[in-house]
Amino acid sequence: MQKINYGRMLDEKLEELEKNDEKPSLLLHACCAPCSSHTLLFLYGKFDITVYFCNPNIAPESEYEYRKSELKRLIAELNLDVKIINEDYDPSPFYELAAGLENLPERGERCRRCIEYRLRKTGILAAESGFDYFTTTLTISPHKDHEFINSCGGKLADELGVKYLFSDFKKHDGYKHSIELSRTYNLYRQNYCGCIYSRRLSENG
Repeated sequence: MQKINYGRMLDEKLEELEKNDEKPSLLLHACCAPCSSHTLLFLYGKFDITVYFCNPNIAPESEYEYRKSELKRLIAELNLDVKIINEDYDPSPFYELAAGLENLPERGERCRRCIEYRLRKTGILAAESGFDYFTTTLTISPHKDHEFINSCGGKLADELGVKYLFSDFKKHDGYKHSIELSRTYNLYRQNYCGCIYSRRLSENG
């Protein structure tokens, strides 16, 4: 089966919005400042963006708070007119969904459940709050399965009745640009995805 070019889908959607002189509202799930940097600049001006920091997988709490503060600092230093919604730290949903899957490698079932949970939370909030679209910064990472992320987002859009913005933010040298922006703004770049299981894997090589 031919793979879907999600980067092209996003380009075509942006061209359509520009042609129709539309600027829809977008709830953007953000995992961290580095992944958000290119994504925000790429989408800014094309959408009325609200950033949603919802990542119960991140551990420990100090890490969660630091990543959140770095995201806020980035938005302030970029001088972007972007709203931010933060969830209070509560890792219990992640540990519930990860039960029995603790030893799986990244991109396995634990990660898929974690991504689905965060996308679902974002989609529900988008639907309840009247956003036109929702999406996530996660597709910028070469370590994440962007095909699964987009498939999951599309299914949730059908279920929840709110449009999902399909994406592959790695395109147009997005990941490279995020690294450059991280250097420019001295952003904290974590060496593990977020959960204690990915941290153990990074520490053990």
